[in-house]
This record gives sequence, structure tokens and C-alpha cells, in this order.
Amino acid sequence: MIEKAFTGSRKYWAWILFLLLVIAIGFGYYLLQWFRGLGVTGMSRDVSWGLYIANMTFLVGVAAGAVMVVLPYYLHNYKAFGKVTTFGEFLAVAAVTMCILFVVIDLGQPVRAFNLILHPSPHSILFWDVIVLSVYLLLNLIVGWYLLRSQHYEEPPKAWVKPLILISIPWAISIHTVTAFIYSGLAARPFWLTALMAPRFLASAFAAGPALLIIACLIMKRVANYDVGKEAIQKLAQIVLYATIITVFFLIVEGFTVYYGQVPEDVSHLDYFFVGLSGQTTLVPWIWTCLIFWVAAIALLLVRRTRKNEKTLVLAAALVFIAMWLDKGLGLLVPGFTPSPLGTIVQYLPTVPEILISLMVWAIGLLILTIFYKITIGVKQESGEEESAHAISF
Repeated sequence: MIEKAFTGSRKYWAWILFLLLVIAIGFGYYLLQWFRGLGVTGMSRDVSWGLYIANMTFLVGVAAGAVMVVLPYYLHNYKAFGKVTTFGEFLAVAAVTMCILFVVIDLGQPVRAFNLILHPSPHSILFWDVIVLSVYLLLNLIVGWYLLRSQHYEEPPKAWVKPLILISIPWAISIHTVTAFIYSGLAARPFWLTALMAPRFLASAFAAGPALLIIACLIMKRVANYDVGKEAIQKLAQIVLYATIITVFFLIVEGFTVYYGQVPEDVSHLDYFFVGLSGQTTLVPWIWTCLIFWVAAIALLLVRRTRKNEKTLVLAAALVFIAMWLDKGLGLLVPGFTPSPLGTIVQYLPTVPEILISLMVWAIGLLILTIFYKITIGVKQESGEEESAHAISF
């Protein structure tokens, strides 16, 4: 099956070469960071997490979002997701790979990652986060590839794959829950010290993951002449709509609790988030852009006509995806560090090396996703669209 990734049109190879070019440029700056240290980034003593961890946090949600097609298809036999489930599983593979890469890059020296193995610490939430991410990566890779292989050879899947599918569903919830615990367990950071952190993470995950999957499916329809079906796309759009509304509701609840309670330590973080603090307003345009994108996306998805129109649907999915990145990325990290526990305000802006290294990781993920999707489309078109997973009985 792998040979299918080595055949394609000029546009396909142009896209591959573009991604390789971005990876090469980013790797050059990564070498600069390797030799000079994290001082080439915008991070500091007061803001110790930046663009790398922001992307990691967001991409964990994208990976967890794959469960929104896996669960209806395998547990409830929702056949409309038959053509899209494998794409969701491989999306999770690419997203988790990027998550792990961002964690390693954020360590400065990659050899430090071996400390997780040589000196495991069960008291560290990050230790458990890496474990659940690694297991989720293997689960989706094994299940997705094996079922695709079964379809390619027109063989019924073996019984051993059923437990893996069942495990992957709650495991998807666990990866983002554990990631949320990294933040909500820090008592010195009032902005993160909330029981709503895990539910907020999951709600945004169930919006961002399916939103990206909608975009990917409509791109495949245009460039690869592969259609997953209108019913599947529309159901994904409804999932994105409801998850986005819940995400906005959770943010409103957080805002009410903080401003009604008027605890100074809590109010200062949200003030920096929405209106700025002590004249520092770097983050304000970003969060208001996020809010505008959310409202626009909800409006487009609520109206049946715009939801069924592919152009406006892609626009709505893109708005949700970008808004979730703004909220879960810098919108989550920077206000948590500002002001610091000592009351100081330190501005954070990613540097050029930091941005290009992040783009390198995104390009690696998109390259993995492109190759898996190319193979999947080839297998599905050859097999006449019959899903071998239908033989799995739950």
C-alpha cells in the first residue's frame, strides 16, 4: 500500500516539495536553538511556556477530536461515517506526532526527553501526558493501518482489533483531560485553577478536530475527486456547531464567575485577556478576533443554507479552527503567566526562530497526513468503497 504515496499529480508533488522546504528552513533554525538554547525564543523566566506548548495543547485537542467520528461509527453503526473514519484516525496520528515533537522541542535539548524513561516521576502530570499521548498514537496507527490493510486485501478484520477500538474511545478523552490537568493543577496560576479546564478542553477539541476534518474532506473532494458524502460532512458540521456553542458558553461562565466574584488575582488575568493591564494590550486584538470568529462561525453553521453550501461551510470550519487555536494557544498560556505571582507584567511575543520552528513541526504533521490520506484514498478507490470495518460487530 505504501507505494501509493509515491504516485501522484504535479500538484501533489509540488505540495510535498513545499512542505519539505518549510521543514528544511525550520530545521535550520532548530539547529540554531539547539546550539544557542531557548534564549532564541521569546520565552523568559516569567513566561516559561510559549508557542511550542501552545501548539501542543491545541493539537492534543485536534487529536482527541477524532473520537467524534470513531464513536458513532464503531459503537452506533452510523454508516455515514464509513468513508471518513479512517481519515479521522490518521488525523489523530499526525496531530499526536506534532504534539510529541513540540514537547521535545520545548525541552531545548532533545536528550532530556530520555529523563521521562530513565527517571519516571508518577507525581508529574507531564509524565502521564506523554504516556497517554504515546499510547493514543499507537492505538490510532495500529487500528487505522490494519483496517485499511484489511480493506486493501479484502479480508475481514481479526477479533483482536475490536478491543483496541474500544480502548481508543475513552483514551481520546483521557489525552485532553490529562493535558488540562497540567494547567488546572497549578495553584499559583489563578487563570488556570478552575474545574472547568478539562470540560473546556474537550469542548474545543470536539470543535477543532471535526472542523479540520471537514476542511480536509472538502479539499480531497476537489483535488482527489474523493467524496466522503454529504451526510457525513453535514453531521460533522453539526458536531462543530454544538461543540463551539458549548465552548463559548464555558468561557461566559468563567467570565461571570471571575467578574462577579471580584477576586483581584482572578480579575487581573481576565482584564489582561480582554482589555489589557497597565497599558499592556498585546493579547487584546487576538482574543477579540477569536470571539468575532466564533460568532461568525456559529451564525454560518446555524443557518441551513450556509451550512449546506460548501464555500461557506469551509469558511465556517476555518473560522472555528483558527478561533480555537487563538483560544487554546496563546489565549490560554499568556494570560496564565501575566501577571506573575509577584504581580509583574512581562510581555511575550514569539521570535522568528520560534515561529519557523513551529511551522516546521506543522509541516511535518501535514506531510504525514498527506501521505496517509494519499494511501487511504488509493485503497478506498480500488476496493470500491467497501469498508472492511463493517465486519466488526459490537
